[in-house]
Amino acid sequence: MTNDFESIKSADTILVIGSNTTEAHPVIGSMIKEQVCYNGAKLIVCDPRKIELHKYADVKIRQKSGSDVALINAMMNVIIEEELYDLEFISNRVEKFEELKEVVKKYTPEYAEEITAISADDIKRAARIYAKAKNSAIFYTMGITQHTTGTNNVRALCNLALLCGMLGRPGTGVNPLRGQNNVQGACDMGCLPATMPGYARVADSTVTAKFAELWGCELPDNSVKGLSVAKMMESAGNGDIKALFIMGENPMVTDADTNHVSHSLDKLDFLVVQDIFLTETAEKADVVLPSSCWSEKEGTCTNTTRAVQLLRKAKKVPGGAKDDFKIITELARKMGYDWKYESAKDVFEEIRKAVPSYAGMTYDRLENGYLQWPCTNEEHSGTPILHTEKFARPNGKATFSPCEWKAPHEWTDEKYPFLATTGRNLFHYHSGTMTRKSATAGHVKEMYIEIHPQDADELNIHNGDVIEVESRRGKLSGKAKVTDSVSPKMIFLPFHFAESSANLLTCAVVDDVSETPGFKISAVSVNRRV
Repeated sequence: MTNDFESIKSADTILVIGSNTTEAHPVIGSMIKEQVCYNGAKLIVCDPRKIELHKYADVKIRQKSGSDVALINAMMNVIIEEELYDLEFISNRVEKFEELKEVVKKYTPEYAEEITAISADDIKRAARIYAKAKNSAIFYTMGITQHTTGTNNVRALCNLALLCGMLGRPGTGVNPLRGQNNVQGACDMGCLPATMPGYARVADSTVTAKFAELWGCELPDNSVKGLSVAKMMESAGNGDIKALFIMGENPMVTDADTNHVSHSLDKLDFLVVQDIFLTETAEKADVVLPSSCWSEKEGTCTNTTRAVQLLRKAKKVPGGAKDDFKIITELARKMGYDWKYESAKDVFEEIRKAVPSYAGMTYDRLENGYLQWPCTNEEHSGTPILHTEKFARPNGKATFSPCEWKAPHEWTDEKYPFLATTGRNLFHYHSGTMTRKSATAGHVKEMYIEIHPQDADELNIHNGDVIEVESRRGKLSGKAKVTDSVSPKMIFLPFHFAESSANLLTCAVVDDVSETPGFKISAVSVNRRV
């Protein structure tokens, strides 16, 4: 996120797109509702489903899934045509304005209406409210990123914020809400296929030289790039990867195309899973390494606002389980590397050397509360808001990155007339590994499938009936939930239930840049089980 949580209190307009915020991120959802209900902020909600935040919205947009770039480009078309953009901000801080104007010129609200199924008047209203506010903030999640055009969806949102000068101060920003508590920290540490810790590029020889010296070892040729999760599964399925080490992840439930994942894991010569429970993925492993959970270990995590927080051990580790860093350190020593880490603090001290934006953080400082990166020295107080004066490019300027709308990887047809989308439920988290063992599990015990009343009537489906859903990749069943939360010819499935995995339906086709699968769009058929 470019901004911190406190910044929400300064927002005059909030644009939520592709985020069921009150269910997937309920704390932030409550903050947004408070700002709207008690402080008069305007709310624009864009989501194919009718989510809870629609009840509080000034503009309620339910765009056709997969049409986000067309919608955002049309909003920018209105802002440019009506000269609502921030010319001073653009002139001083952004490049390629003419290129943006040329691309969005054809995306009139009327043209976008044909793609998005949203009225031109609603598009105009949303554009005006966003652009005219003193401070407008954008919040999005996987409803934006989990498409084969996810990168362009994000680019379009960044273009919108730059166009209106909505960056660099409280109440503004482009704010992606992270899906897990330490996803931001994992990315910061180099858990991405093309980057080292601190987002240094693997392909840069000066970078590899720096880390070779820090770690006291030789690194692979700098042309070598790692694989994304989707590409790892593809390579394992092809027989190119022989072994995998999976840590704290359950791809048998959470990855696209479950049948493909199962085939790929079965083809491995050797699979190791390190986790706190025997997950569906761990059941396939040759070796399972039991690890400690969050309350049983010390260390740091970095949340969605870039806030680095110190975690303190509250419970003893049960049985033969060990802290993650200890397991990895012991494995390294078995392989002949004399790693010296004796505590999580030792690891953090190395992080400070490896990642410039963490350099000013120490355990002593974090004892007094979190710090937000970049925090470059021990006198630095951290950075709640990014881009206040300049952007992180050599000339200090941002650049517009205009993009055209592209149709999704698959669309409905006569055989598969419904569009299925997946997501989260308030009472469960990710693959359900933890939440289905908790007290909240009783609220939602099994797979349900949301279907519009019109479609339910045509198919003679009633609440609680078992229905079958089939895509080009697989088939599952669940109990019908008849609701207008979905549009006609659309269904929604939560992905928490391994015994009826929503990802049996999804496709492993990925975005060209991020290599994120298109989880949010699957063409399916729907039938009542006789």
